[in-house]
Amino acid sequence: MTADRPVGRESPDEVLSAVPYGLRVAAAVGWRALIIAGALTVAGFVAVKLASVLVPVAVALLLAGLFSPAVSWLAARKVPRGLAAAIVLIVGIVLAGGVVTFVVISVTVGMPGLIDQVTASLTDLHAWLRTGPLHLSQRQLDDMLGNLTAMLGRNKSAIASGALTTAVTVGELLAESLLVVFCLIFFLAQGRVIWVFVLRVVPAPLRDRVDVAGRSGFTTLAHYIRGTAAVAFVDAAGIGLGLVIIGVPLAAPLSALVFLGAFVPVIGSVIAGAIAVLVALVANGVWAAVIVLAVVVGVMQVESHVLQPLLLGRAVRLHPLAVVLALAIGLVVAGIVGALLAVPLLAVFSSGVRSLTTSPEAVRKVPSALGTGTSDPGQTVT
Repeated sequence: MTADRPVGRESPDEVLSAVPYGLRVAAAVGWRALIIAGALTVAGFVAVKLASVLVPVAVALLLAGLFSPAVSWLAARKVPRGLAAAIVLIVGIVLAGGVVTFVVISVTVGMPGLIDQVTASLTDLHAWLRTGPLHLSQRQLDDMLGNLTAMLGRNKSAIASGALTTAVTVGELLAESLLVVFCLIFFLAQGRVIWVFVLRVVPAPLRDRVDVAGRSGFTTLAHYIRGTAAVAFVDAAGIGLGLVIIGVPLAAPLSALVFLGAFVPVIGSVIAGAIAVLVALVANGVWAAVIVLAVVVGVMQVESHVLQPLLLGRAVRLHPLAVVLALAIGLVVAGIVGALLAVPLLAVFSSGVRSLTTSPEAVRKVPSALGTGTSDPGQTVT
């Protein structure tokens, strides 16, 4: 016979069996979730500290996805890949510089006329405030103007510090732009070499699957940025043509703004279109603004129901709710830059996770990340 065990001397198995099963499962899931949350918090903290480096690298990857087909096309015609990357990059910089120069000239030429139209609109607004339903007296209008002037005077220091901050931001932007160009050169010229080097950090048993995930993710990124660029071009062309026909001033800069805004999903094109409507309202009147609004809505409908499903639907399989949530989180965490990068990062992550279920034999069938096309057996990472 065995002696009775003293109270308080229960074995671990007996203690564990006394805990309800649901509570044990919740505890096991809970501490694992806490570890994952802690790891994500540390990663986010590091990313915020290194944002001035990580953001240019991410932008360079986006541009690499946009330019890599041209580099691969030249490389397939016996042009050395480094020279092909240099040619594509120089042509891209020249085109971007030409567009910026055209926009600046358009603003310089069109701004005086816009100022005259705004002045006339303000004069009409002044007359409406006096003779319209509000029936404001001249003294009340003078008081309103005096309060506005006093408010600007009280905030002169804030305005000055904001100008200084803008100057610092411009300097940082130039430095980060140089980093983008520097990274882009190597991504285009030596993308495969860089990817193979990164893969050597991964344990050998997992290397094939990580290779599949990485190349699938970059393929999705490339499809996303190319499709978005095509959609942005169509949006800018459609809205810009409408502005030119209606006679809205600064049509070229507004079209460029629509093009850039289209790279921020959901809200970018809407904000750019709203600015175009506002300019039409101030410069051309209510009916012109209504027509511009109709043009913007029509172009947005074509984008949502035709261009997006055709150009992005197959490559970027994201639920609209996921896109909106990613956009909101990106705006909260990193502002405009976060909104720009959130959706492509989510698309890459989603594609990479889906590809992890792919068999290792599919490695040779997936386009190479930053490479020259489909990999062959001699180029498989081992």
